[in-house]
Amino acid sequence: MTVAGLVLALDYASALIFALTGALVASRKQLDLTGFVFMAALTAVGGGTLRDLMLDRAPLVWVAQPSLIVMAAVAAAIVFWTAHLLESRAKTLLWLDAFALAIAVPAGVGVAMAVGAPPVIVVLMGIATGTFGGLMRDVVGNEVPVIFRQGELYITAAFGGAAMAVLMVRLGVPQPVALLTCGAVVLALRIGSMLRGWALPLYKPRPPQEKR
Repeated sequence: MTVAGLVLALDYASALIFALTGALVASRKQLDLTGFVFMAALTAVGGGTLRDLMLDRAPLVWVAQPSLIVMAAVAAAIVFWTAHLLESRAKTLLWLDAFALAIAVPAGVGVAMAVGAPPVIVVLMGIATGTFGGLMRDVVGNEVPVIFRQGELYITAAFGGAAMAVLMVRLGVPQPVALLTCGAVVLALRIGSMLRGWALPLYKPRPPQEKR
């Protein structure tokens, strides 16, 4: 598989899983089928849209590949009819979101590398592709955004994976290997945060010291 083919496959895989998470949020809000499709499509292509706009990449990924929207709509319909079978939709959403993040970040990194973006922009595009769709989902669905939950590694996980990919490519590692490693790092950090409580230190306000 070529690098372009791998990146396209990552875009499709992340869009599918993100679509499922968007539909799960719609189920938690008890929306109708149209609402399910809207939330699924918004989540599926939100990150890729931001990435393509910022990179001035035309056409947008879902305009060039309209089957992404069709896929999101099908995923929404499936969740509409089956969400009630899940023991915990909230837990399922978090796990699906973790896998979607681990797939979307290397997709964003690969697209940015393909257009010759500098390393800092490559990392930022990986983060944007991985996080923006979920952020839009949570804001529109009136949920606490996953990326802002106290202490959890989310943006940090995306940053770690994207930075690893950039470093590996600069060291001469083949790009497909770097992208797959990127996804593995993101997933490991995210799962470690969810299961092991890995987190960055939180800011704790301190009372002003008395002047002597």
